[in-house]
Formats: sequence, C-alpha cells, structure tokens
Amino acid sequence: MKKINYLDSIIHPIITEKATSLSEQNKITFKVRDDASKKSIKKNIEKIFKVTVIQVNTVNKKTKTKIIRNRIGNKKGYKKAIVTLKKGQSIDLATGV
Repeated sequence: MKKINYLDSIIHPIITEKATSLSEQNKITFKVRDDASKKSIKKNIEKIFKVTVIQVNTVNKKTKTKIIRNRIGNKKGYKKAIVTLKKGQSIDLATGV
C-alpha cells in the first residue's frame, strides 16, 4: 500500500452556506480522500493548521445521475469530514495554508 503524505489526504475546504453556519459551532468541513480514516484526518488537520481537534465525523456523498443536453452523466461522489475544534480555536479559510 502506498503511503499517503499528510497534505494529500485533505483535498480542500467546503465553503457553502451550511458549512459557514456550522463554523459558529467550531465545526469546519473538508473534502477528503475516499481512503482517509478519521484518525489520519484528525492528525493531519492538527499538523497543518496547528489546532486541537475534538471530534471528526465523516459522510460519504453518493454519485448522482444527471441529464445534461439529453445525455446521461454522473456527478462524482466524494467523502467529506466535519471537524469539531476545541472551544476558542478557529481556522481562517480565507487566508489559506
């Protein structure tokens, strides 16, 4: 099995209206690799952003079938992680890493 670099398991943050409302509860949403575990996600977030992670919840989004210009296509599924941070800590996603 190929060893994964800690920057490779986290693809990018998800910035939507729902994810922004979760940030009020110290929760940040990230798109992660399909084979990333909760322990590796926690370790990588702590290493990259230098914060304390309390909990990691993961959700597998399924693929969806879409019809575009009378052709059937698929919208690719992905895995997302909702990371709960320690009270008083935050990640500023606007500045980047």
